[in-house]
Amino acid sequence: MFVVLPWVREEMTPPRTASSHRFRLVLHLVDMPNHETVSRLETTPLSILDLAHIRRGGTAADAFRESLDLAQHAEQWGYKRFWLAEHHNISGVASSATAVLIAHVAQGTSSIRVGSGGIMLPNHAPLVIAEQFGTLETLFPGRIDLGLGRAPGGDFAVMRALRKSMQGGGHEDFPAMLEELRGYLAEAQAGQLVTAVPGVGTNIPIWLLGSSGFSAALAAELGLPFAFAGHFQPDNLLPALDIYRRSFKPSAILDRPHAMTGVPVIVAETDEEAQYLASTPQQMFLNLIRNHPGPLPPPVREIQWSDAEEDAVGSRFRAAIFGSPETVRAKFENFLKLTQVDEAIVVTPLYEHAARLRSYELLAGLAGLSRPQEAALTAQS
Repeated sequence: MFVVLPWVREEMTPPRTASSHRFRLVLHLVDMPNHETVSRLETTPLSILDLAHIRRGGTAADAFRESLDLAQHAEQWGYKRFWLAEHHNISGVASSATAVLIAHVAQGTSSIRVGSGGIMLPNHAPLVIAEQFGTLETLFPGRIDLGLGRAPGGDFAVMRALRKSMQGGGHEDFPAMLEELRGYLAEAQAGQLVTAVPGVGTNIPIWLLGSSGFSAALAAELGLPFAFAGHFQPDNLLPALDIYRRSFKPSAILDRPHAMTGVPVIVAETDEEAQYLASTPQQMFLNLIRNHPGPLPPPVREIQWSDAEEDAVGSRFRAAIFGSPETVRAKFENFLKLTQVDEAIVVTPLYEHAARLRSYELLAGLAGLSRPQEAALTAQS
């Protein structure tokens, strides 16, 4: 079921001028009155989701350096987690060997939690994931998260190349694969024939990731934390959160639901500058729709697209929060008030690394994130 989120509305501007493209596309949070005395933005942990994007004219090596630099700054600014997402066969995304890149980032930082957002479990044997993340947890104890998804992280050709078969690996197999993986990370049982070394007994925190109700329901059934892909499927956000919360069963992991969502955020000095910078992720999704994925494009003043393409791209940004610090503060507060999420993970794929750093720095200031000393004390939670 698809619903239009009640906190958004489309900005009404004159028909399709060079300047109106961006403002008609991006759906902004309605300025709802906020009578709460405690700022949700200042009390909700914020994290970063990164794909190691390759810029047009750049290289994968550049992307890796910039991901590490961003993680190091994020640690200084007080972000809680730095997650990397598995994708394949996309020339503009370098995070395909996700566990390797997690090790690279964890080695270059000291307190921020580092993990996957996520690993696409059906692409891998559960034992391999247990061994990889058991190794990571052994190298960086108490800092590794394992977020798991079901999608292939690419197209059908990728699915066939990774899974060798188009049969299985979907709804039917995922719960069994998850149970197998959790078994490898738990304490060894008597008579267990296969153990993950390292991995056994590490009990690495597992998050279920999803863009629909399936993972929400499974996370609820198992009493696991749930992270929703609100940064590209915002219409399903509230229904999925409702399923998760209504169906949640307490477990040894959690006694109550714990939900996080992805959200696109760009903070710049002015609303106009933020909208200009936002043309980069808009073009990125447009290229995906046209089946021409590629390196991250530079921002432009006007995007050349059809009405249908503009609407399709716009549907991915219904929950986006783009603007000046004042605009972002108000809209993020309303977003958190409506969704009631326990954490938010921010996605900011900008062309210029300096602009991306500045956006995250401004957001950290708005949220009053803790400084390194405080961050180190809370990183284990």
